[in-house]
Amino acid sequence: MMSVLRVALLGLALLARTTVAFLSAGSGMSSHVNITGTALLQEVTKACRTVIEEAGHEFQPTGSSPEELVQACLGPTATGQVSGAKFRSALQEIYNQNGLVDHDLVSSAPHHFNSEAFLEGRGLITEGMVAIKANIRKENFQAARETLGRVLHTLQDFYSHSNWVELGHTAPYINLIRPDLPLENLADVNTPTCRDCENGNCPNSILPSILQEMKLTSGYLGIFYSSKPQGKCSHGGESDLTSKTVPRGGISKCERRFDNVALHNTAVNIATSASLQLLENLRLAVGDKEFLRMMGIARSAVVCFVIDTTGSMSDDIKEARAVVNEMIDSKKGTQDEPSEYILVPFNDPEFGPMIRTSDPDKMKKEIAKLRPGGGGDAPEMCFSGIQLALTGAPSGSHIYVFTDAAAKDIELKDTIAALIRRTKSTVTFFMTSSRRRRRRSTTAEAFEQYKKLALASGGQAILVTKKQLPQATSIIRDTSTSALVTILQRAVNPGKKETFHFMVDESIKNVTIYITEADVFSLTNPAGVSQSNSEASGKLGTIQTVGNLRRIRLNDDNRIGTWKVQIDSLQPYTVKITGQSIITFIYNFVEMFKGPHPGYALLSGRPQAGQPVTLLLSVVGKKGPSSLTVGNIGLVALSGPEAVNISKMTDMGGGDILMTVDEVPEGEFLVILTGKDKESKSEFQRQSTTAMSMSKVNIQAVVSSSMEPGKLLELPFSVMTQGPGGIFSINAKNDRDFPMDYPSSLSLTTGENINDTLTITPPARTPSGTDVTLTMEARSSDGVDSNYVILRLSVVNKITDFVPPVCEVVKVLANDCPQDVSDCGPFQWEYSANITDGNGTGINSISLQQGNGTLTHTPLNSTIIHAKYNASCCSQIVEFIAVDDVGNVGKCYHSIVRSGCPPASALSLSLWFCLIVSAFIVRP
Repeated sequence: MMSVLRVALLGLALLARTTVAFLSAGSGMSSHVNITGTALLQEVTKACRTVIEEAGHEFQPTGSSPEELVQACLGPTATGQVSGAKFRSALQEIYNQNGLVDHDLVSSAPHHFNSEAFLEGRGLITEGMVAIKANIRKENFQAARETLGRVLHTLQDFYSHSNWVELGHTAPYINLIRPDLPLENLADVNTPTCRDCENGNCPNSILPSILQEMKLTSGYLGIFYSSKPQGKCSHGGESDLTSKTVPRGGISKCERRFDNVALHNTAVNIATSASLQLLENLRLAVGDKEFLRMMGIARSAVVCFVIDTTGSMSDDIKEARAVVNEMIDSKKGTQDEPSEYILVPFNDPEFGPMIRTSDPDKMKKEIAKLRPGGGGDAPEMCFSGIQLALTGAPSGSHIYVFTDAAAKDIELKDTIAALIRRTKSTVTFFMTSSRRRRRRSTTAEAFEQYKKLALASGGQAILVTKKQLPQATSIIRDTSTSALVTILQRAVNPGKKETFHFMVDESIKNVTIYITEADVFSLTNPAGVSQSNSEASGKLGTIQTVGNLRRIRLNDDNRIGTWKVQIDSLQPYTVKITGQSIITFIYNFVEMFKGPHPGYALLSGRPQAGQPVTLLLSVVGKKGPSSLTVGNIGLVALSGPEAVNISKMTDMGGGDILMTVDEVPEGEFLVILTGKDKESKSEFQRQSTTAMSMSKVNIQAVVSSSMEPGKLLELPFSVMTQGPGGIFSINAKNDRDFPMDYPSSLSLTTGENINDTLTITPPARTPSGTDVTLTMEARSSDGVDSNYVILRLSVVNKITDFVPPVCEVVKVLANDCPQDVSDCGPFQWEYSANITDGNGTGINSISLQQGNGTLTHTPLNSTIIHAKYNASCCSQIVEFIAVDDVGNVGKCYHSIVRSGCPPASALSLSLWFCLIVSAFIVRP
């Protein structure tokens, strides 16, 4: 495997100077993005329908867009706005990781089912599914999404890279996701499989003997070599050097060509069906609600509290407790109710554990347990607590830090900055002055560090006395809300008089302006009406002053149009304007790469200096991107008033826009977007919150597998600089504190990649499903330039149980059911079965999937579990599933339908029976 990974790194260097993920450059149904998206939306729809109907409501999406699906999925009972941005972001994470396989692992045959690596390819699917299910059980949803994207890519590639379609199949090869079933009739390495295709575009170059004997083969792919076993098929294409070796040509069906239209279309259809099978297996194994959580179907962003519990923090803890309780009580039953709560305490030398729950009452109890104590010296483990929050909370979370001291673990500062850029989470600091003398002497220095991180994330750094703290925490109520958007954000340093224009559109509510470190300002609406800082309650809004923060909440009757805020201060200051609206956007910095399947790679670190910057941006509206018209997109310096407009913009379809900027602002910059809502005809303005900057350093690493407890994992990485060469320090941190070994420095020459290896070893008792966030940084000796890569790894126990639970019918009592269904009302029928897991890990859950009757069963820890189902004769079908402890799924199905057999479905393993027929079906 190490040789594969080193070749992968070499391939990365040749394909592009970038890392981490892929977005298809192709269009139409041939792309992995379209296949994956089609399957995901169908399976999410199934899960949403089940959850909503179980709650006693009708599932009624108003349209087919992801945004409308989210609104229908969250149900009709909660009031308020809900944004589809979290769901869009979750989809994008899966798409990105799906494409990573074409970018980072282009030369790994098993990841693509190339070179007849069928057993190894299925092994990757099996290992991935075990990891995904374990991650979801541990609520590590981002790790699950990333692995899901990679597994889906490998599964989909089987149908375009092998001869499954040429053999006449029109349904998926279920054995690929059933490791208990053998892969049969594989062509061995000595069996010729293809005839020569001189012009490279033959409709079907598979040998007739292979087709007659139904032998399974796949094309060989060589990016760095042209050799292949004699008589073997090639993948094909300009990048495949083996396609020039007899037998020439290729059998790949990845692209639609004039000579393979039917084969390509069939491969796409089967790959979509296979993706649905895999997703159905996952959904049934983890349950509908957990599946939807993994997919980002939630009301509001996650709210996370990082709280200093040292002895002087008694008042702060009391206020944090009051804020949490008030927020829970006031937002319960609305779309603003947080979907999840996270609590991370820190002290010295300890921090954590991270407490995570979707139960508001449990969070109340956990925060009530906090007691101040310890912390004799001033600095505390603040950054360790923030790191734990950033790696444990979903991307886009709101993190609130309460402390009265400097950070003792200052060496984590760059790691925190990297994690903020990667997760796009906002971090807001509430720093209070302490009675401890040593802390007072370092308050200003500590606050400056916190200000820099808050500014980089789009959060606030608020310095107040302990008596003022209750007034400052109103910002938590403002930002812990659904559909929160940023209209404008700027930092002015050095201070000067500046006027900022911003647009208020019809969709936006609860517009709030935050100004720090500036006392003199005025606000003017589109009609020319003004209000100064001296008017606490005026015609335009209400002004609240606490510590270094000025908070202005606009009145509800605020006018639509262009507003301006003028600030006059000689001190450096910040201004941020937010509101609530369904209209927003998500974005990623990307770079194009070449190879057998070219596309766009998502940058893990900072973009490369001296080159144009490319972004992939998705707009989100109430009825999807089709309801919006995009105007201008640009980059704006965090400390500058003017935006740099794009040089080129390409509509990729589905609301995705590819934009390129030739001239990038100096220093840190943000993304700004304007457009028009087609329904209201109102113009809108939105801005990103996370600051980005450029770097001449590039660091890359490849993750191709999960970790096993107690086993060392090697991670090859490479570093390159386009700036001056020299000695570059290498630093790595992981949020689990697992032992690592790596070089402390590397000597770089301008423009040349240097390869090395990091090793990491999870302890033998690490629970299966644990995720690990690893941050690696390369920094020049003068400290002027640096870059980073962030990897997410999973720890998974080695699994030997791949056999699903087994069901044996005990009895069926349905003789009383009348032949005429219209007379079914007074009559009942009964079905019972024994469920066992053989020598497996044991049954974890049994749940009813179809039927309106009652399902009961004996305790799950029994060797033989007796299940009994009772129902009205009007409910003629029962289906329930049994899931074992490692996620293998079996399905028990019975029908008393006496006529009219439905057809077998190609997209599931549901078998349909007439009369009184029963079966236990193993789920894929």
